Amino acid sequence: LKELCPGFFFDNVSLCCDVQQLRTLKDNLQLPLQFLSRCPSCFYNLMNLFCELTCSPQQSQFLNVTATNDYVDPVTNETKTNVEELQYYIGDSFANAMYNACRDVEAPSSNDKALGLLCGKDAKACNATNWIEYMFSKDNGQTPFTITPVFSAIHSTQFLPVDLPVLGMEPMNNATKGCDEAVDEVTGPCSCQDCSVVCGPKPQPPPPPAPWIIFGLDAIYLPLDLGQYFFFFVEVFFNTFLNLLLRLVSKGTQSKNQGSREASCCDPLGAAFEGCLRRLFTRWGVFCVRNPGCVVFFSLVFIGVCSSGLVFVRVTTNPIDLWSAPNSQGRREKEYFDMHFGPFFRTEQLIIRSPHTSKHIYQPYPSGTDVPFGPPLNIEILHQVLDLQTAIENITALCNNQTVMLRDICLAPLSPYNKNCTILSVLNYFQNSHSVLDHKVGDEFYTYADYHTHFLYCVRAPTSLNDTSLLHDPCLGTFGGPVFPWLVLGGYDDQNYNNATALVITFPVNNYYNDTEKLQRAQAWEREFINFVKNYENPNLTISFTAERSIEDELNRESSSDVLTIVISYAIMFFYISVALGHIKSCSRLLVDSKISLGVAGILIVLSSVACSLGIFSYVGIPLTLIVIEVIPFLVLAVGVDNIFILVQTYQRWPPV
Repeated sequence: LKELCPGFFFDNVSLCCDVQQLRTLKDNLQLPLQFLSRCPSCFYNLMNLFCELTCSPQQSQFLNVTATNDYVDPVTNETKTNVEELQYYIGDSFANAMYNACRDVEAPSSNDKALGLLCGKDAKACNATNWIEYMFSKDNGQTPFTITPVFSAIHSTQFLPVDLPVLGMEPMNNATKGCDEAVDEVTGPCSCQDCSVVCGPKPQPPPPPAPWIIFGLDAIYLPLDLGQYFFFFVEVFFNTFLNLLLRLVSKGTQSKNQGSREASCCDPLGAAFEGCLRRLFTRWGVFCVRNPGCVVFFSLVFIGVCSSGLVFVRVTTNPIDLWSAPNSQGRREKEYFDMHFGPFFRTEQLIIRSPHTSKHIYQPYPSGTDVPFGPPLNIEILHQVLDLQTAIENITALCNNQTVMLRDICLAPLSPYNKNCTILSVLNYFQNSHSVLDHKVGDEFYTYADYHTHFLYCVRAPTSLNDTSLLHDPCLGTFGGPVFPWLVLGGYDDQNYNNATALVITFPVNNYYNDTEKLQRAQAWEREFINFVKNYENPNLTISFTAERSIEDELNRESSSDVLTIVISYAIMFFYISVALGHIKSCSRLLVDSKISLGVAGILIVLSSVACSLGIFSYVGIPLTLIVIEVIPFLVLAVGVDNIFILVQTYQRWPPV
């Protein structure tokens, strides 16, 4: 009572309801609660309406029972009376105030007004009268018996408008809360998103700045004019210079033909630089030949020190870090969004086809055009897909000695009132239930309505609470939001969703910003999800799947598989060096002439250079990417082997001294 109707929770007030009725009221208000609890004032007024209907001790003033039915209580065997229909007299001022407090409330799951889901029609066509009439109508599938609202007329006085009695009944006209008012000291008013009054007037844009004038001309066009003149003079100067240069070249060519060519001023400089390099490398080569032990020792020490940096290596596999610059505008905007609003949720997705199932035709009752249904919309296939979906919901992963299931990490936008996971699946039209999927109405001769009827209605009105057929099943998903057909079906033409050739199931999972522990829980479940789907076998289904971590997993897999390619490439180059550089003259000089040691040394130098470069960057703290680790060995191998051939062949062609 304190939770639902706190207005009655004082002293020893006698009420016209019991605990069971309050529990029933709470269960029946779960759907409005999911959408309207965002605005406490709105939900307070709505609860006031139903609390007065259920528990008010003054019910005789505004309730009029018009139809009853006697029944025998199976427990006490006493004859009791059921109410089948009644009239509820409501003050027009109360109805309008309740509507005004709720009309701006948003439903985040559909990005639409919540009243569009609770009024039985579009939010723009909804008003206080038809909203209350739809909630009390038995046709909405939620009301147990018909309640006819009777609205009073308003008489304006010099002080406040007063609701006039109707047929001797005093209309229920309790005090209401505006959406800009707090319900209590703890709860604040509704947010600006759900209450336009809270937002206040829209700020006016600043007036445009006065134009910048220079010498009576608009300063914006002045630089353009100056630039035009500048490029014009540059073009004239360039053309003049080019013509002069061509004349000098033609004169030089004529003088060359007439006499011997004179050396340019750059030729001595080039010759001096080349001679300096030759002397420098000659001395370095002589030093290495005369001190092989020292050179080899210090080279190994240098390689060891640099390669030790691999202990601190950090490999980046995050696609965002790989393919976007840290200081790029898109990256900075994403960081700002993630920091203030949280990162976008993680996505796990299945695409399911049934290649061995044929299309079937649905014949509406009692008449209508035959409707073809695609292979995956066969009821047997839908039952099998529902079994798969349920099995995925029950996947259990282990992370830090704790079990993780989908319900622990999934997106539940209406939690804690509704803890069901958001699952974008065509089966959510049937509340993810085998019994609802099999629900049909008919007799021994005809089927008046079944899952075909419900599907065709829901793809047209996914936000409906009642499919208006004989089934009266809701279309909203168990998570409290709509399931749009273009998100859960594939392979259809135009808007003929019944021709779909594939089903798409998406599991949104919460993502976390700078919360490694929670992120590891999600990744652990995704790993088990991937393993489960990989090993899942059903001859009637063809399943393609992806998870948020799939790209990183694929990068790791590709890099691991490339290790063998790198090893084979180095082995081939080693064999090629031994064959191409060697000049085998006799079997006794096979090892010497084949230059096997030269090939081994060349390969080792290449590998050492790769290890040193990676180690140096690891010391600095720069993370490595798997792409770099794969490319560098081949690049250095190509350059290193090329240098080996240049040096050896130059030595072989040098005339003996």
